[in-house]
Amino acid sequence: MREDELATRVVEHFRAAFEDVTVHLEEPYDHYGNRGVADVYVRVRTPEPVDYLIELKSDAAIRHATGANEVLRQYRRMERYFYKDDEHRIDRKLGRDGPGVHVLLLFAPTAACVRHVRAHQALYESVETDATVEGVPATRKVAFLTNLDQAAEGKLGFLSVNGEVSFDSEAFESAAPAESRLADALADVSKSE
Repeated sequence: MREDELATRVVEHFRAAFEDVTVHLEEPYDHYGNRGVADVYVRVRTPEPVDYLIELKSDAAIRHATGANEVLRQYRRMERYFYKDDEHRIDRKLGRDGPGVHVLLLFAPTAACVRHVRAHQALYESVETDATVEGVPATRKVAFLTNLDQAAEGKLGFLSVNGEVSFDSEAFESAAPAESRLADALADVSKSE
């Protein structure tokens, strides 16, 4: 599964799930030489703005990365510098209900990505969920994409690796939607080990 396929599903999801949404693909940022690109940058208004900064990882991205440290470095650099760039801005709001920024590291639901995350489970599970970005409450999620075929209906899902349920637990495996790409990938990897 390629990253452009994942990005297409993410865009379909946000356009279906929210009425007031702005989507930017491959959104660059540059803060005093700290350059990078957010694979997908989404701003929804509910009515206050809520942002989603998304780093996508497919099989090819996993193969070309030097390891989980490089993947996490890209992800954390995006969180750290995206809003320091003069082009991007998120404002603090009094009375905000919930996070104003969601920083997402989303893996394709494939056997290669499952193997990669399993091999580096401790690193991915160690990503704290609660954060603050430029004074705005934020949340971090490292997850597998689920329900890809229902993205156009606004039903794309995320099964979190850094949440309360351990990645190698029975609870995590049973949380994968039945007969989904992720369930199949988890089963394939379990059989091969």
